[in-house]
Amino acid sequence: MSTPRTITSARDEVRKVAPKLIELSEKVLYADVWERPGLSKRDRSLITVAALVAMYRGDQLTGHLERALANGVTREEIGEVITHMAFYAGWPAAMTAGRIARKVFDEAKS
Repeated sequence: MSTPRTITSARDEVRKVAPKLIELSEKVLYADVWERPGLSKRDRSLITVAALVAMYRGDQLTGHLERALANGVTREEIGEVITHMAFYAGWPAAMTAGRIARKVFDEAKS
């Protein structure tokens, strides 16, 4: 699986502090859970983005928005997820996610 640069950078930072956490992320989360055949990577990305919006996890959202785009989720679909989550996770969480998505989209153009 291709790893967006934001996720790689975050892993490198955290690896210095909690190497086992990164090992588990790479060997269990990404190598096993993300590879299970029950859901496509695209669907897993949609679910992950929605969860991160709901939990107000901006640091993680950036990398997973990049991953979602790489996994075939469109910008329009991301916008729909953010709008939908406003009614379940709260307006401030959705507005923050929208601002983060705009930055990710702008950086993807460069």
